Amino acid sequence: MSKLSGFEKFARARIAVPGWVVFAICLSAVVPPATAQTSAPPPADAAAQSPSGQSSAADQKAQHEEPAETLKVNVNVVGLFFNVKDKHGALIPNLTKDDFQVLEDGKPQTIKYFAAESNLPLTLGILIDSSGSQRNVLDMEKQVGGAFLRQILTDKDEAYVIDFNVDATLVQDYTRDVHLLQAAMNKVRINTGYATGPIPGAGGGPVPTAGINRGTVLYDAVYLSSHDMLAKEVGRKAMILLTDGEDEGSQLKIQDAIESAQRADAIVYVLLCADRGFYGSFQMGYSGESEMRKLTEATGGRVINVGNKFDKLREAFDQIAAELRSQYNLGYTPTNTTLDGSYRKIEIKCKQNYKIQARAGYYATPREPLPQ
Repeated sequence: MSKLSGFEKFARARIAVPGWVVFAICLSAVVPPATAQTSAPPPADAAAQSPSGQSSAADQKAQHEEPAETLKVNVNVVGLFFNVKDKHGALIPNLTKDDFQVLEDGKPQTIKYFAAESNLPLTLGILIDSSGSQRNVLDMEKQVGGAFLRQILTDKDEAYVIDFNVDATLVQDYTRDVHLLQAAMNKVRINTGYATGPIPGAGGGPVPTAGINRGTVLYDAVYLSSHDMLAKEVGRKAMILLTDGEDEGSQLKIQDAIESAQRADAIVYVLLCADRGFYGSFQMGYSGESEMRKLTEATGGRVINVGNKFDKLREAFDQIAAELRSQYNLGYTPTNTTLDGSYRKIEIKCKQNYKIQARAGYYATPREPLPQ
């Protein structure tokens, strides 16, 4: 199933608008993950029509007189998907609500719902770094990444593929078709920005890079994936970045990327696929891991260092698959009901002192009203 993505709309808009202006506008319009919306089903006869095909005035009046059944309301519920591990990193199943305590800004919260879910629908973004430093690991990423998608995706899930180098490009929009996803990954090619012809990013891509040092717009890609693809989706959401973690040329900073992922309630995994030989040949230092740890720890994911080893990459994908199938899901209504846009820290504690892998917080901003 395919849907028109905000990514494409945003890309078109950015052609005519300076990059920082667009980002400023979009940052003010981000839809946060911290609130959930519920709507009561309409009455069974709400769709009944007169013989002429039009609803009668009496029917319309009756519908307006039944707000208890038709009113749509916003409920401020913070939902959390998280993993529990022992000291060796093994996943711990079969825990109950009573095994956990949730704190927001240090204050205990009451858990409203709890489930050990492994089969809820998943929305997954695959982000592939195709800058020059990935030249010797890109084919490995395509092969193992395709196998992972065949393993993890069910008929309830959707995924998309973004390629980033001097630009960020949506290669494959939302689909449940693994063959389309694999084909999209196979289309990805190394782009260093030095090809002849039109300047990459000069209006042709969603993140313009003309006039700045071009390289790897990693932070921009995370922002676009979060804001334009995942922010308005519901349920379980995750991003997997195949990259060396180095950013060069993004208009945004790492904190902007982190905030966008947190607002989208997206878990971010980073598979550090780094060709150490590349960095050695250019006498370059390698420093991408520390920033990637900031991103993953804030969102409930983690960094897995695979280098250029096929078996390590395959094992890393297997670990992510196991974690996505073994998530706990809980929700609470915050005692602090003020929706002022502030950042709230979240801590989940386990009575057995197991390690909790969860996002670090959320932004307390009201959701857009449901359509009436």
